[in-house]
Amino acid sequence: MPTFKELGLKQELLDAVEKLGFTQPTKVQELAIPTILESQRDLIALAQTGTGKTGAFGLPSLHQIDTNSDDVQVLVLSPTRELAIQIARDLKDFAKYQKAVKTVAVYGGANISTQIKALRNGCQVVIGTPGRMLDLINRKQLDVRNVRTLVLDEADEMLNMGFQDDLDAILKDTPKEKQTLLFSATMPKGIAKIAKKYMNNPEEIEVGERNAGAKNVEHHYYMVHAKNRFEALKRVTDMNPDIYGIIFCRTRRETAEIASKLNKDGYDVDLLNGDLSQAQRDDVMDRFRTKDLQLLVATDVAARGLDVNELTHVINYNLPDDLEVYIHRSGRTGRAGNSGISISIIHTRETGRIRALEKMSGKDFIKKEVPSGEEICGIRMLNLIDTVKETKVNEEQMAKFLPEALEKLADLERDDLIKHFLAVEFNQFLEYYSNSNDLNASGGGDRRKGNNDRGSRNDRGGRSGGRDRGVTEAGYERFFINVGRRDGLNPVRLMGLVNEQLNGSKPDFGKIDLQNNFSFFEVESGYESALTNSVTGAKFEGRDVAVERAQDEKKSNSGGGRSGGGKRKSNDGGFPKGKRKTGNRKRSRK
Repeated sequence: MPTFKELGLKQELLDAVEKLGFTQPTKVQELAIPTILESQRDLIALAQTGTGKTGAFGLPSLHQIDTNSDDVQVLVLSPTRELAIQIARDLKDFAKYQKAVKTVAVYGGANISTQIKALRNGCQVVIGTPGRMLDLINRKQLDVRNVRTLVLDEADEMLNMGFQDDLDAILKDTPKEKQTLLFSATMPKGIAKIAKKYMNNPEEIEVGERNAGAKNVEHHYYMVHAKNRFEALKRVTDMNPDIYGIIFCRTRRETAEIASKLNKDGYDVDLLNGDLSQAQRDDVMDRFRTKDLQLLVATDVAARGLDVNELTHVINYNLPDDLEVYIHRSGRTGRAGNSGISISIIHTRETGRIRALEKMSGKDFIKKEVPSGEEICGIRMLNLIDTVKETKVNEEQMAKFLPEALEKLADLERDDLIKHFLAVEFNQFLEYYSNSNDLNASGGGDRRKGNNDRGSRNDRGGRSGGRDRGVTEAGYERFFINVGRRDGLNPVRLMGLVNEQLNGSKPDFGKIDLQNNFSFFEVESGYESALTNSVTGAKFEGRDVAVERAQDEKKSNSGGGRSGGGKRKSNDGGFPKGKRKTGNRKRSRK
């Protein structure tokens, strides 16, 4: 493996790298740095999180700066404030001995006047989020006409967050002959669109298998009914006393709900989402990095840019809608030579998605049983005993207190002393789990146990088949919608339509049964009023949308056999005529 010096970097950068303790380049740095310096071609680099991507684009970009000019020469675009701050911090470290090089980070949630002042003082490198960069360009405070190097970091996420128009507006004033560098952990279709739109005959490098998970991460999943998801989450954390990880949720509201419930139950946890101010985010991250917090509840967007190498677990409270996001989530653990576990809590209709993830990542996903209360208490007791045994005793300080303590405990036999000791720690714990139920749900099958599970392929789309057509999974409600395949509807667009009309609320979806002119879908219970009131009346491809509750087959009196839904309203009401086929914890515990 070559050294940083052999990659052709300036001495000032080599000194900074040495000061930071880096001895050899990572694989992505080894491939990217010479390509950027020697060929001057645009570059697409695919590498997992934690492989040194910032150094791969940051070091060569700093190498090429003309220190005799104060023009902005390097522009780094990031989807989130956290990631922008992290990149800016790293680039400042790399440029430690390049005294004439100045970097500025610009992002929302911070005082724009301070950022304007920094830009007016002159800088060659600007790192920031698209929204704030465009604001500064429109205010004529950021001049991008002399940019030589453009870096799009996590560009796929920028598109997911709706920054396409901002990117277009920012890049229109940049020179055509600039070098564009695109770095990403995954290769979704959106990357190809970006390359075609913004890049000129880019070279592509790839570290590891495309869309593959980290090598030293185990993948586990627990199957429960939707109503038991939160209780399963608590049991998973309780059975791992030394857990240090991130719980991923779909929405900001969900992060707030989960973090609040866990806090009330005595867990060391806080949340990270887009509603926090920058000062709040910094405080949460400082406490998490110093392990004052064991758990962080976060959305995917808010977690972009987190740089923590010692995470033991990543927990998917919900699987992401885009399965490639799972690969990015799981890559948060098992970094820097450590091992880790990625856990998913799924419902009975999601085994098909687990199999899709296995195929995508090339990893086996192990089905685990949600532990019983008795199992958890046993694990916690042994962990406590190990902690007590490993606790260092200051003999000198303890000596003056020991005689009185021994006298106080003299009337207790050895076994009684141990019982009292455990009771202090475990009375509330034992009480909580004294009548705990089995949370494991059967369904979907598991091929490692010889089950077929072919029906699970209907998890997110396609025709539902077999005798369960029209029978709704426990904890879910089934709805009819008057648009189908002919209207361009697919599972992703259906979920997007529902989520958009529910103002960003993302309920769990069960089976989705697409027909040509209409469809059926399942969502977790409790959303009937919101669906019928908010989604009905929306537009989809120019058609008025209507949604109504569908009847389960076993409850239907229509006599329609497999039709399930009974009669529908006439076309005047927006529905087709006739019948339609359905297709970790603190010691105290409340």
